[in-house]
Amino acid sequence: MQPSFELKYIVYKDLRERGFYVQPGVTDFRVYPRGSHPGKGAAKQFIYVRSERAPMPLRDLLRSLAAAENVRKQMILAIVDEESDITFYDVKRPRLKGEMKEPLYPDINADATFLEDRVVVWDEEASNTLFENGFYGKPLDSQRLQLSLVESRYLLEKGVLNINNRQNESMDVDAFSKMASEIEPEFNLKSSVYTDLRDEGVVPKTGFKFGSHFRVYSQVESPTKIPHSEYLIHSIPIDHEFTLPVMSRAIRLANSVRKRMLYAILTDDGVDYIDIGRLKM
Repeated sequence: MQPSFELKYIVYKDLRERGFYVQPGVTDFRVYPRGSHPGKGAAKQFIYVRSERAPMPLRDLLRSLAAAENVRKQMILAIVDEESDITFYDVKRPRLKGEMKEPLYPDINADATFLEDRVVVWDEEASNTLFENGFYGKPLDSQRLQLSLVESRYLLEKGVLNINNRQNESMDVDAFSKMASEIEPEFNLKSSVYTDLRDEGVVPKTGFKFGSHFRVYSQVESPTKIPHSEYLIHSIPIDHEFTLPVMSRAIRLANSVRKRMLYAILTDDGVDYIDIGRLKM
C-alpha cells in the first residue's frame, strides 16, 4: 500500500473539487491551473503532503523545493490536520537585498566589556556612532551602549571593538564565542546567520517578542525613524525537524504583524533561506 495514502487522497480530492487537474509527481502531486490539463498546458505547482502529527525533516522539504525549482514550479506544502482540513503553504527562497549602501560599522576602535550576558561600550562618541550609523545595540544612557552577544561578536570580528572580560583580559573572537556559547547554547548558529544578514546589507535585531531569533529591516536611516521590519527569521541547522503545529504558529504570528516568516539554514556552504507563508488555493 502507498505510504500516507489517506492523506494524499484527502489532498487530491480537495484539489479536484476546487477545479484543478492533478497528477502524481516527483514530490506527491503536480497541479495544473483550472481549465488546463496535460496536452493543453503545463503544470504550475508541485504539492508535498504532510500530516500535522508527523515531524517534517528539513532535508525532505529542501529536496521537494529543489525538485520544484529545477523545473520552475511553485512549491506548495499541504498539511492535513486531525479533522482532515488542509492548510496550504507556499515555500520559496527569498531574495534578501539590503538597502544600506554605506558600511554598517564605522571606522572606529572602541573599548568594551563583556558583563553578565551582554557587552557595554564605554566611549560616548563610539556608542553614539554605532547606534546612529548602524542601529547597533541600545543606549544605556547618553554615554554608554549595550550590545547583544551576536552584535558584539560581529563588531569584534570586524575590528570595531576591543572586548575585555570582567577581569580586564582582552578577548579574541574564539574566546568570546566560547563564553557566549556557555550563556546561550544557540549562539554559534545565531551568530553565523547574523553575520550573513549584516553582510547582505540588512539590519537584524532581536525577534524575541515575536518568538524568533531576528526581525529584519532592509534599511534604517535613523534610529528615530525606524521603518516596518519585513521579515522574522529563525535560525535552524540542516538536520532540523519541523514540528508542524509550532511552525504553523510561527507563520500565523508573522502574518498577524505583517511580516514574512523566514528560516535561515546553516549549511557547510554558508547560510540558505526559505520563506514559508500561508497560501489560498
